[in-house]
Parts: sequence; structure tokens; C-alpha cells
Amino acid sequence: MIDAHAVVSPQAELAADVQVGPFSVIGPGVRIGPRTRVGPHVVISGPTSIGADNQFFPFASIGDAPQDKKYRGEPTRLEIGERNVFRECCTVNRGTAQGEGVTRLGDDNLLMAYTHVAHDCQVGSRIVMANCATLGGHVQLGDWVIMGGLAAIHQYCKIGAHAFIANNAAVTRDVPPYVMAIGQPATPHSVNSEGLKRRDFSAEQIRNIRIAYRTLYRRDLPLAEALVDLTAQASAQPEIQPFVEFIAASTRSLIR
Repeated sequence: MIDAHAVVSPQAELAADVQVGPFSVIGPGVRIGPRTRVGPHVVISGPTSIGADNQFFPFASIGDAPQDKKYRGEPTRLEIGERNVFRECCTVNRGTAQGEGVTRLGDDNLLMAYTHVAHDCQVGSRIVMANCATLGGHVQLGDWVIMGGLAAIHQYCKIGAHAFIANNAAVTRDVPPYVMAIGQPATPHSVNSEGLKRRDFSAEQIRNIRIAYRTLYRRDLPLAEALVDLTAQASAQPEIQPFVEFIAASTRSLIR
């Protein structure tokens, strides 16, 4: 299952059915789970833990040192879940001692060509990052986030679950759940209703989310007052609770 032209460190741990293509390099401290396929010309550096059923396409660089001037070789790591796809030339870096110490990706994510996940990012599951989408350091992505091509997210920003970041958007502040963000700098455009339909949200739930969106963005309320209204809505509509929790956890302020 390992091509004769691949280089695999004796200190790497690979499940018996892992496939490694020609000219790929698997470094020490790398653990790869069952049925994972590493294509040709891939470099995976450790410490990195990779779950089952992942796919790595040519020239991906996974688990290398963070691109951070403060990094001095401290022991940090990368953790990757299951069934993720890393397309050509994408890069995912380990964490830093000044941050979480670990970069994490969940399950069922698609990272298209030339995407970048920087140090200390915490990426959920079922994310799609289109070609050349970029995450700065310490970014948090909730589940089901979609990023269009060439979109970029500033370091320390948080993106809520089911948000949609349009192509070429430049996100400099936090994006609440369900929100579609566009522009440079990114501003709220609407609710990601099409994505919610695909994920089996009911028409009533989507209507409630649209009302919550208008409360936050269309009624010209101070954020504190909008939060009071959203909290009241969430008491009878659980789908609004992520709005309330996200606002409370926001550290860079919301896109407005």
C-alpha cells in the first residue's frame, strides 16, 4: 500500500491499509487512520493525528510548522478527524504555544485547491472551503460553514454554524450563525436560506431565523436590545439559540 518511492519515517504510525503514493513524505510523529489515501507528492509532518477515510491530493502540505514569527519550535500539533478531503496544494499548519497549541479539523470537510488553514484554527465538520480560501490564525469555523473562492478570514474571527462567506469576501469581524456575508470588508447580506433548506430546516424554522436576522440587522437596535429580543425569541424557537450564544461569545464584534 506504500509506493516504493514514498518516504515514511519509522516513527510514523500508519494503519495497515493506508495508501501512500510516490514521492510523498510522512514524517515522524504522524499517525494515520484506516483507509486513508495519501496521493503522490504529499508532505505530512508531525506531530499530526489523522483519522480514518481521509484523502490527500498532490502537493498538499499538512502539519508543518506554523507561519508565526513567535514560533520557536515548541511541541505543538495538528488533529484531523475522519472523511476529510484535502485537494491539491492546500496547506494546514500546526498550532502555536501562544495559542491553543493545536490546530483541529472535524469530519467530512472539503478543502479545495490552494486553501490555507493557519495555526491554532478550530474548524468544525462539513465545512467547504473553495479554491484559495484562507483562514488566518486562531479562526473558529462552526459546522456547515461554506467559504467561496478567494475568501479570507482575519485572525481570531469566529464564524457561526451554517454561515456562508461569499467569494472574495474579506472577513474582519465575527459572522453570526446562518448569515451570508459579502464584500470587502464583509457585511451581512441575508440569511443562508438555501443552505438551511438543504440541511432539512423547516420553512417555519427558516422564517424564524429570518425574523431573528431582521432583529439583529434591520431594526437599528443597539446590540444589547437586540440580544434581549433574540433571547425572548429563543425561548420558544430553539433554532434562534445559536444567535444568542454566538453574540455572547463574540470577541471581535459582529459584522454590521
